[in-house]
Amino acid sequence: MITDEVASLFERASNTAQDIIFSPDFLWQLLAIGLIYVCAFVFARLIRRQVPFMDAPPDAGAHALRVLGYKLGGTVFPILVITFLKLSATLGERYQLDPWLLKIAFIIAVLIFLNSFIRAFVGSQTVALLLRWVGLPIIFLHMIGVLPVVVSALESISIEVGNVDISAYGVVRVILFGALLFWLGRASNNLGQDMIRSHTALDITTKEVMAKLFEVALFCIAFLLLLNIMGINLTALAVFGGAVGVGLGLGLQSIASNFISGIIILLDRSLTVGDFVELEEGPKGFVREFKMRYAVVETYDGKDILVPNEKFISGLLINWTHKDPKQRYRIDFAVAYKTDIRAMCEIIKNAVAEHPQVISGEDVPFEERPDCEIDSFGDSGVNMFVEFWMEGIDDGKNRVGGDLLLTVFETLREHGIEIPFPQREVRVLNDRPLSFTNTTP
Repeated sequence: MITDEVASLFERASNTAQDIIFSPDFLWQLLAIGLIYVCAFVFARLIRRQVPFMDAPPDAGAHALRVLGYKLGGTVFPILVITFLKLSATLGERYQLDPWLLKIAFIIAVLIFLNSFIRAFVGSQTVALLLRWVGLPIIFLHMIGVLPVVVSALESISIEVGNVDISAYGVVRVILFGALLFWLGRASNNLGQDMIRSHTALDITTKEVMAKLFEVALFCIAFLLLLNIMGINLTALAVFGGAVGVGLGLGLQSIASNFISGIIILLDRSLTVGDFVELEEGPKGFVREFKMRYAVVETYDGKDILVPNEKFISGLLINWTHKDPKQRYRIDFAVAYKTDIRAMCEIIKNAVAEHPQVISGEDVPFEERPDCEIDSFGDSGVNMFVEFWMEGIDDGKNRVGGDLLLTVFETLREHGIEIPFPQREVRVLNDRPLSFTNTTP
């Protein structure tokens, strides 16, 4: 008897399925679905061809936005399919039709699109599994209208801890939205940091500091959103945070001042990595890197000086290479009074100009070419100096002044020009010979 009932039930289901399949409503909806997919495919191809970064695969090491644009290009087709299906179902209901097949196709298309989106954009396997096995069923239940019933059932399962009511629905909501916010924060952070680091107008240290600030701000926003989802009163938290902030501000005033000073330095670009600076206290060297609290200044003798950022704001700072890496230097020497000064100056200028690191040549402005002049008249000779321009700082591996002193010395000796040295003339006023009296008894 059971077999006959099953056979009868199967026969009735088969007849019902045949009636549905060969009904006009089923056929026109099936035809509409086919046309929707064809039209969506054609329109998607046209759109992707009009937007090059959506159609052409990105090269290795391409910009993050370029990779994101290509991935978004793959979503154009399913988005068009979902849009056309929803539009067709709405029009069918307006004209008193029963677009049940279009609604089913719409639900399936949405689920397939979301699953493809998770596979393409979610890199974390844990978050992807959570979204695929928890998020997609929730969306499915919402689309078929069963989700409110499930939510009511979960809200009925609750326990009270003091004045706090903890329900199964609240726990599930925090876990689900927490994972979603965590993933969105990580994805947005990676994309934002890639965009900041690929910005060619910023130096490396500025990029790193801005990337870190972006990360901190992003996760603070995600944390506040999660607290709101958990039902925590943010007003009370704001009061508590203000009190804690005042206490930290008083206790960590110096650290906060250095942190803000570092941000000001980065924003006004008064100091960048690679600048040669001289501090008011005396130390000087190259700025190698910026930290949240201090900057590392490397001297020519290999020492790293950790300078608080506040020193660059409040004290006197000489930045030798801020706008122009070219610097002017001079070396001093002396020649005898009998020297032909005009001829000697031309000889020295030509000798100095031959140095490879000295800026010289006919294409160089006259004021930047090597120049030899009289400084003063000394006791033993004429004090001279030669000025020259060069790229960088005259110290360390880039020392030029020592080479030029040797060049000047060799040039003067080669041309027979005397380098004076201090001489004293002693005159004897009494030329009579001295007589010694023997006073021995």
